[in-house]
Amino acid sequence: MHPVLRTVLQRLGLGLITLFAVSVIIFFSMLLLPGGYAQNILGQGATPENVANFNHELGLDRPAMVRYLEWIGNAVRGDFGNSYSGTTGTIKRSVSGVIAPRLFNTFFLATMAAAIAVPLSLLLGVLAALYRNSWYDRIVNSVTLTTIATPEFFIAYLLVYIFAVKLHWFSPLSTVSINTPFLEHVSRAALPAATMTLVIVAHMMRMTRAAIINLLASPYIEMAQLKGLTRWQVILRHALPNAWAPIATVIAFNLAYLVVGVVVVEVVYVYPGIGQMMVDAVSSRDMPVVQACALIFAATYITLNLLADIVAISTNPRLLHPK
Repeated sequence: MHPVLRTVLQRLGLGLITLFAVSVIIFFSMLLLPGGYAQNILGQGATPENVANFNHELGLDRPAMVRYLEWIGNAVRGDFGNSYSGTTGTIKRSVSGVIAPRLFNTFFLATMAAAIAVPLSLLLGVLAALYRNSWYDRIVNSVTLTTIATPEFFIAYLLVYIFAVKLHWFSPLSTVSINTPFLEHVSRAALPAATMTLVIVAHMMRMTRAAIINLLASPYIEMAQLKGLTRWQVILRHALPNAWAPIATVIAFNLAYLVVGVVVVEVVYVYPGIGQMMVDAVSSRDMPVVQACALIFAATYITLNLLADIVAISTNPRLLHPK
């Protein structure tokens, strides 16, 4: 078996094991929370008999391991159970149906931010490496360090004050629905996307700069320079392709943040994504929704890190050309 394929399969196996371990933690951590799901749904006036019947209907009176195996088996098929929170009486809603539109909104926002942040960070990083120690390099590093040190909620409020309150270019609230037209959705998601872009560009730009500068002293770079190639040709043709491994890892981490770390941004802008939904579900003790959101976050994070590993492995010359 080729070394690249073998290493990729090993990473996939480790990813599945990690996801399994995370699912165990997610499920059993819900059991440690004080109070009861039935009491919260039925209200304080619920009798012990009603609580017992409700727990029996949900299967909460069965052993935890049996419930976990049933839950993870259904989750693999896309069935996360039913949600009773926010309904009248014991009317149930499919968790998958409740999450689907919110998940679309979150991925829509993450895609907008990634489409801006990734090319911008690569461009800024390459320019910073090309004009190292220049005034441009110092300004970009100062600005990126400032954005890294600034809490994202403060950046969000600052953008709202400037672009919504003062300039009236965007709406301060990013409320959208399934029927919202595409361009209006883009407009309402502009400020949340800008907030997330400012947060993640700094990390990716600085890693791009550091990875390229680290390679500029390599012998093959000096040889390319001696052949008469311009600085842009040296960086784009020789340095950047060999710097993909660390850059791809940082990009994957930050893209995972765009999906996993959107909770604060969605809450500030009242954006109806999965992060906002998870906060509401925790407040209402809607455990099936909390478990589903947490598992989706974990799966997204692990998948993106696996992709980063695969990119790093696939660009490793020692694996591509084994002796």
